[in-house]
Amino acid sequence: MSLILTEDVIQDTVAISVARATAVANKRAHELGIDALQSLITITQRAANGDASWRINYGPKDYLNRRGGDLIIEVNQSDGRIEQVLWGQ
Repeated sequence: MSLILTEDVIQDTVAISVARATAVANKRAHELGIDALQSLITITQRAANGDASWRINYGPKDYLNRRGGDLIIEVNQSDGRIEQVLWGQ
């Protein structure tokens, strides 16, 4: 699928930040054996002490009657650095 990013999208700092964080998290998830295409992905913004991060959660698409097992990757919003990786139980 080809997509042309228009100038207004490129200047949207939130969109670019989310895209960068998602790409970083997808790479780490792949290294840990998670298939992003087969996951239900949710993204939450977290802010603490003036620092913000994106919390990207990879869970099963078929989540009914299932508990735990999600992969959670937190990516720093300003520099794209992975802050922590958590596995749900």
